[in-house]
Amino acid sequence: MNRPRPRRRSPRPVRGLALAAVLVLVTGTTACLEEGSTSTVTLIETTATGTPLPVPTEAPTDASSDGEDDADGRGSGKGKGGPPELVGTIATDLEAPWGLAFLPDGDALVTERDTARLLRLTGPDHEVVEVATIETAAPEGEGGLLGVAVSPTYDEDGLVYLYVTTATDNRVVRAVLDGDALGEPEPILTGIPNGFIHDGGQLLFGDDGLLYVSTGEIGEPDRAADPDDLGGKILRITPDGDPAPGNPDPESPVFSLGHRNVQGLAFVRNQLWASEFGQDTFDELNLVRPGKDYGWPAFEGEGGKVAREQGYVDPAITWDTDDASPSGLAYAKGHLWLGALKGQRLWRVEVKGSKTARKPRAFFLGDHGRLRGVALAPNGTLWVTTSNRDGRGTPAPGDDKILQVQP
Repeated sequence: MNRPRPRRRSPRPVRGLALAAVLVLVTGTTACLEEGSTSTVTLIETTATGTPLPVPTEAPTDASSDGEDDADGRGSGKGKGGPPELVGTIATDLEAPWGLAFLPDGDALVTERDTARLLRLTGPDHEVVEVATIETAAPEGEGGLLGVAVSPTYDEDGLVYLYVTTATDNRVVRAVLDGDALGEPEPILTGIPNGFIHDGGQLLFGDDGLLYVSTGEIGEPDRAADPDDLGGKILRITPDGDPAPGNPDPESPVFSLGHRNVQGLAFVRNQLWASEFGQDTFDELNLVRPGKDYGWPAFEGEGGKVAREQGYVDPAITWDTDDASPSGLAYAKGHLWLGALKGQRLWRVEVKGSKTARKPRAFFLGDHGRLRGVALAPNGTLWVTTSNRDGRGTPAPGDDKILQVQP
C-alpha cells in the first residue's frame, strides 16, 4: 500500500490502493447535522443497491425534450441500465477531501478542506503525493481549500485553479503545476464573501473555455438576491479572472443568482446543472440559465406559479433535506450523479436530452457515510469521496476514502 511523499507538512499518513470493495448494508443509523441544516435524520433499511426512498419531487425543466439522445461521448448512454456497482477503493486515510479533478495524463488532483493540502494521485496504483499546502487558506467551518479545476489548455500552460477561503474572503487562485510541485498561487478573483457556513466552492471549466464558480451566501440570505454581491451566485469568468464575454452584465462575473449554497456543477453537453443546499425543507437540482434568479431567499424549493410570476426559476428536482444535502455532481451514462452528505447516499437522476431531469434513485444508503465529491474519471468510472472527517460524520477505519463506482 503506497504512502505519500510529503512536500510540506503532513498531518497524517495517506494511503493509495486499488482493491475490490465489499458493500456493507447499514440500517437504523442516525446521521449527523449537515452543512447549513439544523435537523436530524434516521436512515431506514434499504437494499445494497439502493432501492429508492421517499420519492423526490420532479419539476418540468422544459416543456419538451430538446430532441437529442443521451449519448455525448463522455461515458454517457441512453439513460438506462442497472444499479451502479462499487468496484474498488482508490485511496484511504484522507482528511475531509473536497475538490477532485483529473489531469490530461489521468492523474487526479484532490483538495483537503481542513488541512489545505493539494494532493496528486499518480500512476496506475494511485500513489498519493502531497503537492502543496496552500498557506493563504484559513480553514474554518465549511471554508478552507475547496474546489479544484484543471486548465483546458493545461498541456500548454500547466495551470490549475483553486477555490480558497482566506482570512478575509473566498477567492479563486491559479498556479503552475510542475510534476508534484506547485508554483506560487496567483489570485485571479477576490472579494467573494466568506463565512463559517455556506461558502460554495465548486470550480468547473466548460467547453467554452470559461470557468464557472459556485459561491454561497455565507448565512446572510439577502446576498443571494443582490446582483452586485458575489455571494449566493454562480459566476462565469475567463481563465484570467475577468467577467466572461456574454455574461448577463458584461461588467460582472455573475452568471445566475438566487442560490443558497451551490457545491456541485456539471455539464450535460453545453447545459449547466447545479446541486444546491436548501435550508430546512428542500434541497435542489437546478438547470442553470444565464441571468436567471433561482429564488433564494424568497423561495425554498418549488414556488410554482407565484414564483414564476415574480421572475424566479423553479428547481428541476427537489429532495427532503434529510435525504440529500447534495454536494458533488457529475454526468455519466445519461444520468447526473449527486453525492449526498446528510443523506449518506449516491443519487442518480436521469437526464432526457440535456434539459429534462427525472426518475431520481438512491444507492449505497448509509454504506459509506457522508458522500461529497463525484467526478467522472477518464476510464468512465465515477470517483466518489467520503466526508466523514469533516466534523459532522462518524469516521470509520480508513476514512476518508475515494471510492470507485461503475455507473
